[in-house]
Parts: sequence; structure tokens; C-alpha cells
Amino acid sequence: MFKPFALLALLLTVLLVVQPRAALAQDEQVYIQLEAHPDVATATTRAEAYRALFPETAGFGLRSGWFGVLLGPYPPTEAANLMANLKSERLIPRDSFITYPGDLRDPFWPADGAAAASGEPVPDPAAEVAAEPAPQPDPAPTPDEDRQQARDSEALLTPEDRKDLQTALQWFGYYPSAIDGAFGPGTRTSMSAWQEARGYEATGILTTRQRRELLDAWRGELSAFGFQDVIETESGITVTLPLGLVEFDHYEPPFVHYRAKVEGAPTIILISQPGNEAALYGLYDVLQTLDSVPLDGARDRDDRSFRIRGTSAKADTTIYAERNGERIKGWMLISTPGNEGRDARILKVLQDSFSPDGDSVLDPGMVAMDAGTQAGLMAGLEVRKPKLSRTGFFVSADGAVVTTVEAVAQCGRVTIDRTTDAEVALTDATGLAILKPKSPLAPRAVAAFATASTRPGSEVTVPGYSYEDRLPAPVLTFGTFEDAQGLDGETGVLRLSLQSLPGDAGGAVLDGTGSVLGMLLPAAPQDGKLMPAGVAFALSGAEITRLLAANGITGPAPGASAPLAPGALAELGTGLTALVSCWE
Repeated sequence: MFKPFALLALLLTVLLVVQPRAALAQDEQVYIQLEAHPDVATATTRAEAYRALFPETAGFGLRSGWFGVLLGPYPPTEAANLMANLKSERLIPRDSFITYPGDLRDPFWPADGAAAASGEPVPDPAAEVAAEPAPQPDPAPTPDEDRQQARDSEALLTPEDRKDLQTALQWFGYYPSAIDGAFGPGTRTSMSAWQEARGYEATGILTTRQRRELLDAWRGELSAFGFQDVIETESGITVTLPLGLVEFDHYEPPFVHYRAKVEGAPTIILISQPGNEAALYGLYDVLQTLDSVPLDGARDRDDRSFRIRGTSAKADTTIYAERNGERIKGWMLISTPGNEGRDARILKVLQDSFSPDGDSVLDPGMVAMDAGTQAGLMAGLEVRKPKLSRTGFFVSADGAVVTTVEAVAQCGRVTIDRTTDAEVALTDATGLAILKPKSPLAPRAVAAFATASTRPGSEVTVPGYSYEDRLPAPVLTFGTFEDAQGLDGETGVLRLSLQSLPGDAGGAVLDGTGSVLGMLLPAAPQDGKLMPAGVAFALSGAEITRLLAANGITGPAPGASAPLAPGALAELGTGLTALVSCWE
């Protein structure tokens, strides 16, 4: 017969055996995750702040690569009850949640107590020196929810929780619709796209862990970007800027400069100036000469606004400006390739928040600038410069240009008169190159080649960009015609007495009637001999016309044989001369 006392003893024995195991389950390391940040410095600062209230605050790396601020460890039931109480008292964020050791990486805070906070024994430094432990594999992740469990946990979300998820999906470019908290087909499709991009099964239903990962990434970026509304009273602009990445630098009208605050961050420049439609068009043209505005990319302009996108291997720049009455305002985001996702999110905030409605504009006189700065540096922004510039001259009514081969050698891009892109149609061993503009040109004058022989000692004029691109117009250099052949009797070459500069090479050599005798060649040793100063050579007009005809270009008939007045000669020479620039 089974005795009652024996049954009671058996029950006590079972309880004594089972209870320690239950206690072990309750003592499994469980944490309350409060926040996550993309950098350890911010996470450390937040952990220190929480430590004032919660001595058990700890910091761990997370699977996402971010850094989490946590409380614990606690037994699971205790953790759940504590989290609910702290949320109700608003001592911790309402989206705090329970996390497990399998979701954590190395502790980073507190520096001297991270191991103890994790429940692990503090290692002996001497033992570490004696024998470095073998690397351990990452702990296996805590099993995630299946589809039904994910639906069940999703059903507990508040309307605000749902809107937060839609906002996070929209932030990362997955959700284009309204933030309404309704998980319809659009939201489900966005969730699937996010899951697929993250390597998860694309179910369209986020698990608790996936929701946490998405929200952590969103809130972490918002924290890192540090978006704040900025009211710029001087410029009359209100805009939201990522002040975690940029900081105010200085005013240089028409710009307000915000420099990068951390490595890799973009530069943001606000634009504010008085001006009408012509000023808007002028600003559009000038901004494209800046070194930080690559030439490749979309352009869009009308009489009220413009937008420029410039991309290259070195820079990725977006500019927007609009005219409201007599005020022009806008912004520039100057970044580097590889940050397209981040920059797209910053651009969206910039565009959505930009308000140019203030009456004030930057006063051009608020910062003193010398004429050189105003003309050459565009108020502190570096103007794009060519590798070199030489002279050329127009030989057809549609803008074909003859220049020296030196002007187009090893160029990524060639321009005529600073703004018109050109293709190199011919380079010849004689030293001549022919350029054809990629967009229509209507030169003021076209070269007419001399047909009669020229008397030695006759005066010649070379209109050229002696100082390359530093002056807005060519200068005239005067000399004399010496011989219709080279020093060794070679034909096709003219010898001149002329004091020229490198920028003059490629210029037209004009006689007194304005007819072209030849093209000035770059100064170079002749057969290894350095020529005395003032000795110059030109490719003859006959050789130039032969090469032009072979390429389908026929110049106009020769001009009048009577000498031109100095003013008329200067006007003709300036009209037919082109600045040829070679760019990287």
C-alpha cells in the first residue's frame, strides 16, 4: 500500500530536482534593449546617461553592426515585468524590447565591467598574455518567429508602431505611399522588398526581430544625422539640416557654407542672392564652372528654377535654386560617390523642408572680398581649371577650329571658348589639329587665307590667349615675317620674328589685310637646337588649306587686298580667335 508520507516525500524530491533546472532557465541571460546607434561614441554617451538611473546598464555590439544600450541581465520573467513598469513610468523608450545573448556581440561598455555585466568571469590579464584564447564561433541566433507567430506579434502593434514601420520603410526607399498605419498590399510589398534586400525570406510579414532591426537602423540614422530645423535669418531660408554631419562654417555671399563635421560627411551650401531671370541664368552657368560640380549628369532649367546633378569618380553634387520675385535662393549638396543611399535621404529632407519665403537675402557687402576672389574663386568655391589652354581660330561658319596638336593631346575633354565641347576631328604630324563643336557655334569671323606671297620684313599680327584662360579675350602680339621656309629650307613652314608665350600657340598669323598666313606653332628646339628669343615658326596657310580640304572644310574667299586700319584688324583678329582648353 502506498503511504501518504511516501507520496509527499516523492513530491518534495521531484521539486528539489526540478526547481534548480527551472531556476537555471529563469536565470538565462536576458536583456532589455533600450537604444541602438551606428557609432560606439554615441552609444557610450547614451549608456553613461542611463547609468545614472540604472547601475546595470551595459553596452554590446549587435548583429547589425550597430551598438546597443541595454539593461540587465535579468531572468526572463523579471525582465518582462521590469520593462513593462519602466515603460509605464516613461523611464525607458516605449519601443524597448527583450533581447537574448545570441543577438549580442562583444561588450563595449563599461570598459572595466563589460565582462562582468554579461555574467562572464573577468579574464586574468596575466593569463591573456601567457596564452591568447582561440577565437570562438558566434553564438547561434535565437530562433525567430514563424509566419503565424509573426502575424500574432504584429497584431499587438499600436497604430503608432505601424506608422513607425511604414516611416522606416519609406526612409530607406521601400515604401512610397502615405503613412497611415494600414498594412495593405503596398506595405506588404515594401516589407517583402526589405526582407529580400536583407537576405530574409520575403514573406511580407516582419518578425519581431526584423521589425526591431528595421526600426533600429532608421532611428540610428536619424540620431547620427541629427536633423534640426535651421532658421537662417541672414539668408531668409528655413530648412532642416543634418547637424550631426555638418556644421555652420561661414558666410560668403551668395553662399552660407556648412562644412563636414565628421569624416566622409557631405558639404551643404545654401544660396541666397538678389536677382532676376538673367541673374538666375547667370548663376546656373557659373555654378557649372566649379570644380565640385562635375560636367556629367542631368540638367534642368526654366525661367523660375534650375536643378543640376553632377557625377564623376571624385564628386557627386546636386544643386537646386529658384527665383521668387527678385530673390534667388537654393542649396547645394556636395558629396562623394558611394554615399548615394545616405545622400538620397538627406536630399529628400532638404527638398521637403526647404522654405525660401523669408524676405531677406544675403547682403553682398557683408563679407569683404577682393576682386580676385570675386572673379576667380566664386566666393570661396574653387573654379574648375583646365590642364592647359591654347589658341585656335575659326575656319568655317559652323564653328570648326584649327589649333595646335599640343592643345588637344591627352585630354579627357576639349572645349572651345570655355563652354562648348568639341571633338577632335584630326591631328596631323605637321602639328595641326582640327576641332568640330558638339553644339552649334556662330563665330563672329572666319579665317580667310592669303593667296599672294608675303614680302620678308612685313608686319604680322597674332591674336592669341597669351595668358591661357586668365584673361577673357585674346591679346595681340606683333612681329615680322622673315621667310617662307624653315631654317633648313623645309617647305610648309614660315619663320617669324615674334615674342610669343605658350598660350599663343595655335593662333592665326595675320598679314596687314587680315588674311591668314599660317598658324603659330609651339616654341620647340629645332633639331635639338634651342632657338634665340624672338625666333618663331608657323605652319603655312597652304598646308592648312590642304588639310582642311582633305577633311571637307572649305574656308571663305580671301578678303580685301588693301591693308586694314589697326582697329579693324584688331576686331577681325579677336572675332576669329578661339580659346581651346584641355581638361582632365
